[in-house]
Amino acid sequence: MNILVFGKDGQLGKAFHEELEVRTSALLAKPLIQYVGRSECDLANGVALTGLLNDFQPQLIINASAYTAVDKAETDFNLAFAINARAPEIMAQYANDRNATFLHYSTDYVFDGEKYGFYLEDDLRNPLSVYGKSKAAGEETIARIFASVGGNGQYAIFRTSWVYGGGSNFIRTILRLAKEREELKIIHDQFGVPTSADWLAQVSLNLALDEHVHLRRFTSGIYHAVPAGETTWHGLACLAVQTALDAGVNLKANPATIKPILALEYPLPAPRPMNSRMSTDKLHQVFADWGDMSKLEQLNQPWDKAVRSYVANLAKDGLI
Repeated sequence: MNILVFGKDGQLGKAFHEELEVRTSALLAKPLIQYVGRSECDLANGVALTGLLNDFQPQLIINASAYTAVDKAETDFNLAFAINARAPEIMAQYANDRNATFLHYSTDYVFDGEKYGFYLEDDLRNPLSVYGKSKAAGEETIARIFASVGGNGQYAIFRTSWVYGGGSNFIRTILRLAKEREELKIIHDQFGVPTSADWLAQVSLNLALDEHVHLRRFTSGIYHAVPAGETTWHGLACLAVQTALDAGVNLKANPATIKPILALEYPLPAPRPMNSRMSTDKLHQVFADWGDMSKLEQLNQPWDKAVRSYVANLAKDGLI
């Protein structure tokens, strides 16, 4: 089997690299895996992308790449749509034509955040920003392509939120600022779920691959994929800082000096959804139907447990 992973230099791409290495290490017949970054293929170049797909002929395509500069996208409309909508369209068309499996990643930003409670997969999209609109367009075009007659490919769009991993992210920014400043001001009226890139890669492959690293058949569609629980940016910042302090990191700030503020007090070029909470009942049902308790247990991992582990490892490695 050939596996093609886009976005190798991003947080999720790095997580897939590590997870696939673990899953294939003991195999006698290993799949051929190619990891692609910007230097190997410009996803805004449709001709180059099509050529790469045709040359490598993957049976599994993992699109961990995206245009994620949320505020810059407000004035960079064309590039955001080229990477977040047009490139996934080309990947989806290849997968559907060649009976391949396509894993794609989307975002809470496809919603306006006005719903009370947890969003479901079939709730109405109403993105507020150019970034959100580009990701919503990617979702729509993937679904349209796989709905066409003639192909036997399958796809999963994993909607997730507040991703962190091996790279720049909110948690590492907060810890850096906490070393420099005695007081921080963090938004406390936007709700969501911090999601570990490692966790997301594991959950994704649990759906797509069996224990022998063979492709599974699953029902194509959108799946919400976030850990259990919910918090705010302020809650996340306080937990990250306290965990670093507990690990012996010398910080100027502490949870008591992290002041909660309203989103209105911190205006940004691109509007954010106030509510990014998403139900994972659909994915739970898939793993329950398979009778796989270990996958259900992983899906039920609390967000705060993963964040504590992540920050403790940063401290251990001297990265704070």
